[in-house]
Amino acid sequence: MFADAKGVPGAGVLLALPSLVQSGVFRIAAKLYGDIGPAFYGLRTTFLVLLLMALWRIKRPEGLKERDPASLGYILGLDRAPEVKTVRRKLTRLAARHKAEQLTEELARIRVEQRSALMGFLYVDGHVRAYHGKRDIPKTHVARMRVAMPAVSDYWVGDAAGDPLFVVTAEANAGLAKMLLPVLEQVRRLLPDRQVTIVFDRGGWKLELFRQIVNDLNFHILTYRKGKSEMIDAELFQKCDAVIDGRNVSYTLNDQRVTFLDGKLELRQVTRLNSDDHQTQIVTSRLDLPAVEIAFRMFERWRQENYFRYMREEFALDALADYQVEPDDPTRTVPNPERREIAKQIKATRQEIKMLEQAFGAQLIDAKQKNRKGVAALADAYADTDAKLTAARDKLGTLIKERKQTPLRVEIREIAKDAVIKLATERKHLTNVIKMLAYQAESDLLSLLEGQYRRADDEGRTLIHELFSAPADLRVTDAKLHVILHPLSAPNRTEAVASICQALTDTQTIFPGSNLRLCFSMKPPPKVGLAFPGPRPKI
Repeated sequence: MFADAKGVPGAGVLLALPSLVQSGVFRIAAKLYGDIGPAFYGLRTTFLVLLLMALWRIKRPEGLKERDPASLGYILGLDRAPEVKTVRRKLTRLAARHKAEQLTEELARIRVEQRSALMGFLYVDGHVRAYHGKRDIPKTHVARMRVAMPAVSDYWVGDAAGDPLFVVTAEANAGLAKMLLPVLEQVRRLLPDRQVTIVFDRGGWKLELFRQIVNDLNFHILTYRKGKSEMIDAELFQKCDAVIDGRNVSYTLNDQRVTFLDGKLELRQVTRLNSDDHQTQIVTSRLDLPAVEIAFRMFERWRQENYFRYMREEFALDALADYQVEPDDPTRTVPNPERREIAKQIKATRQEIKMLEQAFGAQLIDAKQKNRKGVAALADAYADTDAKLTAARDKLGTLIKERKQTPLRVEIREIAKDAVIKLATERKHLTNVIKMLAYQAESDLLSLLEGQYRRADDEGRTLIHELFSAPADLRVTDAKLHVILHPLSAPNRTEAVASICQALTDTQTIFPGSNLRLCFSMKPPPKVGLAFPGPRPKI
């Protein structure tokens, strides 16, 4: 139902379609979901709408109320875009199929094939989505807010360029050390014959786990060292320079072997000496790489932190997808809250004993300063504090004995007042996949802009964001859909986008559900500096 149209707002988003089609999302979705019932807006259109919404920064279905459905319909090849309630209903139907995990894995497999060169190093990091609702769900520490609160933990895996590959939701906010094995199982399904280096932060530090990963699972590890260790003499460091991935890097490093678990685990430690004499210790099982590359790959982990921040701000990564909950495992064990209360009482009692002992000592010092006899002073001070100290020490002994008899962990059903629940994950997982695909499409366009736009590293995504909102003319022929973009805000941006239009046209992408091949071009920018046409106005 495409028709010729001029100046369609937001039609620049069609430049992302070659990447979206290449991702395989429409083909995989059709295989997994089949259809979503007889409807004007079918499965393919639903996924297309969700993907374009993410690229347009329509962060929730309610945002469609602010857009003209007829103008969006021109871009979708329909008479109008779906309304809010329709999009919500489609998401609910998709979530009811419980295919989001399969969809994620199938899309990741295609991404691995397309970007095989970037799969040697995979970055794993956890992201905590804080929950501010009224439901009683498990708590965890939210680092950016520095507080423990109800939340859901997701673990994202990204490639060497920092682009996301797949995401896993942790059961009951399990830590990175517990989630590494499930994550590596999925990585092994994607890369069955490849030796991969897994890069993660100190949250995954567990020596027995490292031994299992390196020796049994045939993965390499790369992480920061956790805990206290001896400082290295500054004279043992040397400056290391290299060009890695087209970037000049320079570090002051020390390289040595270290052993753990009584010699059962041998690793390599690369230590960086910073300008303020602080030493950052990196531990890895990679013995073949130069120390400078070990440091570079470890410090590139911050790309994931930047990804989380970007996704929170631009794609509302932490937004709730729905308000549904589902039953949690009632036999799941959690730290016993009774032990926590006993620990608080033990701490308070020890503090009380310390204060009484300090008071006793202060009385002795005071008596000496007043030249009173030592024995008399000792008797007076002892009479004042003996009973209190005896009672406090007896209480401390009772509390310690009680703590030993209290189990470390209990089943959650023993302490839950109401039904044991957790936030429903299927719909959120599905929207995460949509946002991940949108980000990947941006990254693919950004890679095309490199070399064409001088400030691509600093302003590339800003340019792409402007591009997706740019108007364009649509012209339809028998077998082609011509997308003619209007000039952007600056001539250098217009030239950069014009330079990649031919590359996108050469992909010969067919608009999903049609027989129209997409062709892209850019309108020439208006000429400036010409004389004013016609008679000069009177001033």
